[in-house]
Amino acid sequence: MPSTTVSTPRESDASLSHGLKQRHLSMIALGGVIGAGLFVGSGAGIAAAGPSIVIAYVLSGLLVMLVMRMLGEMSAAYPSSGSFSAHAERAIGPWAGFTAGWSFWVLLCTAVGLEGIGAAKIVTGWLPGTPEWAWVALFMLLFCGANLAAVKNFGEFEFWFAALKVAAISLFLVLGVLAIAGLLPGTDSPGTAHLADFLPHGTDGLVVGLLASVFAYGGLETVTIAAAESEDPVRGVAGAVRTAMWRIALFYIGSMAVIVTLVPWDSPAVVSKGPYVAALDSLGIPGAGQLMNVVVLVALLSAMNANIYGSSRIAYSLVARGQGPKALGRVSGGVPRLAVLASSVFGFVCVALSYWRPDDVFPWLLNMIGAVILVVWSFIAVSQLRLRRRLEREAPERLAVRMWAFPVLTWVAMAGMVAVFVLMAREPGTRVQLYWTGGMTVVLAGVGYAWQRAREAKG
Repeated sequence: MPSTTVSTPRESDASLSHGLKQRHLSMIALGGVIGAGLFVGSGAGIAAAGPSIVIAYVLSGLLVMLVMRMLGEMSAAYPSSGSFSAHAERAIGPWAGFTAGWSFWVLLCTAVGLEGIGAAKIVTGWLPGTPEWAWVALFMLLFCGANLAAVKNFGEFEFWFAALKVAAISLFLVLGVLAIAGLLPGTDSPGTAHLADFLPHGTDGLVVGLLASVFAYGGLETVTIAAAESEDPVRGVAGAVRTAMWRIALFYIGSMAVIVTLVPWDSPAVVSKGPYVAALDSLGIPGAGQLMNVVVLVALLSAMNANIYGSSRIAYSLVARGQGPKALGRVSGGVPRLAVLASSVFGFVCVALSYWRPDDVFPWLLNMIGAVILVVWSFIAVSQLRLRRRLEREAPERLAVRMWAFPVLTWVAMAGMVAVFVLMAREPGTRVQLYWTGGMTVVLAGVGYAWQRAREAKG
């Protein structure tokens, strides 16, 4: 059983640098989540759900807001580079922290490979004579090197990367709203013509869109990992969680509403070019589509950078808590460099996969990690349910961020997660992801439980 003692925050992060500022934290949150899922993957969701994709993003966005509020409450009370993994260990037991932490590590490492391959595909579209694997290798070397540097350099790098994405999406929303209102020179307002067939594939299409939107939100958790290396972890995580939630809601839901209003949902360009490029091309603004491709490239590289950071800090925290190879816990210059290298290995494996099987690697990676984020969210919800009561009893002063309407909304969030699992099991296209994720979770839980028993036996 986990200890009932409220432990000291930042206990496993003493040797990490604390050079991240509040502005870095806010942008790191956006950097991890605004990537392939929004700019690339949303096209498949629109093709399946049609205009009802907006409803899908509203529903999944509400679930994500609840998850982030729960995580923000725990991370403000217990700032740690282990984030939800450390919370799960404290609330449920070491096996839970082990399972949640290494599951998320696998998710982030795989996401790094996905984003590297996605970015390489964009560049090879501009330079068709160049090999995809070479670009993946270049991106991996660049961002592995950036993460080996001092954390404040990483924070500054990611700040400007993410700021460009935020500026681009903001401009996209402004142009889109002006065009819809008929106020953009040289364009005719489409009105509501493209929204007439709101549920083109019925509720089945909405379900597919809902599943796509849920996984597009994955990555927000990175901000609570970064909070442990900020100058003021408690204030930092509270502010970053609040700003990230409303910005994501605006960017995701607002973008989907603009896209399905401007472009027919069944336009081939939505999938082939990507929904953002297709929407800008429909406005007839010279060069806007290509400029958006540049932004998509930056978005993928930014997410890649943030995910190398997040995976290395999760690995470091697990090792610091005795749940991984001790070598990964070594810190040099405030950076866990061996953890960074280990977290980058899978990205370099993707270089080889891009060389040998360039057409198969992307869907294979997606299937491998499809439902992992739901497993992580489930651990977050159960941990918050347990820790909130303990905090109210033993250390109420640490509740700088509070979950709304506790425990009702915690149970609502858990019910939402169960519903998504059930929907995934019903859909043939996503069922295979449950097999992959379920198998990995069972294996990790078994290893974590054996690890816990071995440590208990040693005393």
